[in-house]
Amino acid sequence: MSRAILLTRPEHDDTTHYLSNWSIEFIDLAEKRNFNVYDLKGKKAIRKQVEGHLSSNPSLVIFNGHGDVNVICGYLNEPLIILGKNEGYLKSKIVYARSCKSAEELGRKSQALAYIGYKEDFIFFYEPKKITKPLTDETAKMFLEPTNKLVTSLIKGNTVAESQKRSRELYIRTIKGILSSETSNENTSLVKYIWWNLKNQTVIGSENAKVED
Repeated sequence: MSRAILLTRPEHDDTTHYLSNWSIEFIDLAEKRNFNVYDLKGKKAIRKQVEGHLSSNPSLVIFNGHGDVNVICGYLNEPLIILGKNEGYLKSKIVYARSCKSAEELGRKSQALAYIGYKEDFIFFYEPKKITKPLTDETAKMFLEPTNKLVTSLIKGNTVAESQKRSRELYIRTIKGILSSETSNENTSLVKYIWWNLKNQTVIGSENAKVED
């Protein structure tokens, strides 16, 4: 494995725009910790680019994009990893897929060293008025901050299990914070969706795996 991190950041719709911007935190952290960061942003998030960089065996692979049980997508929803065609590129790697349903089949059959993803849809809400400044969106923060915690923990050298634990703890703190405060009914109604993400975030493979130092 090389001391490198590969991530995809397609930005062709509101969902991928948000995920891309919320990825800046762990890009900055990885660079500060002297990882080579292969940042496939926008039109670079295509299958040819992904396969090429996966061939260099990065320590950590992060996918941001749409997907389902058999596929993870990139720019304009081009399939990047397809079950039965090229999932072998993920073999022996640590993978985090911020993508719907991919842990159900693709992750389970990918032979990744550790695959962290979602068994069902990954859901988040946002405030349309914040679309030009996603990092100031407090609604999106409730959903995306716990996922960022998982990635930053991995980059800091914690195991998959510990990183998953920290992410779950932040989900729970977020939920408790909403329920214990004098918050709006709208925020309270979001709790079931935050819990949904927590419940469906899953690890397949080695929980003791670490990103290479």
